[in-house]
Amino acid sequence: MLILLVVMSAMTLMHTSTQDSPAQTASPAISEKVSSFERAVRVNNPGYSSTAGDAKPFDPAAATQAWLDGVPRNQREKSDAYFEGGYWLILWNFLLTAAISVFLLASRFSARLRDFSERITKVKNFQIVCYAIPYLLFVYVLSFPLNLYENFFREHQYGLATQSFAPWFREQLLGLALTLVGGTLLVVVLYAVFRGAPRTWWIWGTIVMIIFSGTLVLIAPVYIEPLFNTYKPLTDPKIRDPILAMARANEIPVKQVFEVDASRQTTRVSANVSGLLGTTRVALNDNLLKQCALPEIRAVMAHEMGHYILNHGAKLLTYLGILLLVGFALTRILFDGVVRRWGNKWGVHGIADPAGLPLFALIFSTLLFFATPVLNTVVRITEREADAFGINTSREPDGMAKVALKLGTYRKLDPAPLEEFIFFDHPSGRARIRMAMDWKAANLPAGE
Repeated sequence: MLILLVVMSAMTLMHTSTQDSPAQTASPAISEKVSSFERAVRVNNPGYSSTAGDAKPFDPAAATQAWLDGVPRNQREKSDAYFEGGYWLILWNFLLTAAISVFLLASRFSARLRDFSERITKVKNFQIVCYAIPYLLFVYVLSFPLNLYENFFREHQYGLATQSFAPWFREQLLGLALTLVGGTLLVVVLYAVFRGAPRTWWIWGTIVMIIFSGTLVLIAPVYIEPLFNTYKPLTDPKIRDPILAMARANEIPVKQVFEVDASRQTTRVSANVSGLLGTTRVALNDNLLKQCALPEIRAVMAHEMGHYILNHGAKLLTYLGILLLVGFALTRILFDGVVRRWGNKWGVHGIADPAGLPLFALIFSTLLFFATPVLNTVVRITEREADAFGINTSREPDGMAKVALKLGTYRKLDPAPLEEFIFFDHPSGRARIRMAMDWKAANLPAGE
């Protein structure tokens, strides 16, 4: 459970490929509505023009509302229901994690599993391996019903998934295998730190987690993601060349663009620019190519280039390190207090005892749960920065608005401010469209 929690939090912060959405949109109707809006402005304001120096430019707020009003009510209600259901899933995932951890402790299953590993071998690191593998498997099995609902049935219910159960389950097993390898290695290293530095483990543990998270994010695009999808060079010059032109203009060291066959799993679009030290890669999935025109693709790819140019990977890794340091410090205090109170009852002797791993997971997951607004805000700020970079690079305000509406197929378009602060790890659709319309009102020339 610990590895699942930490990897999830790390990837939430570090994986900022933003533009993913289902296929169904109302873009033509919305474009017509905005055009009608602009024509109406011209009629009522003879001085209106789309060139610089106009006395009466169009109103960005009204234009934003025109885009939003173009989305049919039933689509808005469906996307709102999907996104708001995610609020409850945050709670259910936390409660499930807590329930599993308490069960493993109170039943002394964790203590018996530790005793079993000690009977198998006297070597400490191998004892951790013998504990971690069945622990991770047990947690996966108990978590599977909620995982099945959340990532299979619910995605099909809202038309966001394309996979049948068999291929979906095969990918789940592949993910489990990767978790067992990476998770066991991480747990072994962490418990070596716990044994070697029982008082300052929270500092050294943070360093271990930063190294692990950075390595994971660095190798994932090149070595892990291709295990789930096929990457091939994009051959259409009408799409490839404008993307490479933006990359060259921003000194991104790539010579080709890759296409990913994500449509066999999902209807969402996505793209990313990632890598370091010769592994840099620009990739977009086939849904993006099928569902979006060139202005939208340019807006998406410019946004992703913004993450790369603005060093968001390094910044998010720094933020993650700070949050982990604070979280581990609090975990140390709480862990020691709980062990003094219930350690004998549960058979947990201290931080270096692997039987205490469920307690560690319980405390850390609780801290993560209450830190949800902080984690989301950290990511949302970097997404806002990438949006600004993207629109200035692509010069496609209408393209950005259309993509924001497509995101609104599964993300609530117009949340309340407090709702956006707590639950949104990206700017809302309204905020993104308003940025695009503000940019358009500044009368900068549009891209070709």
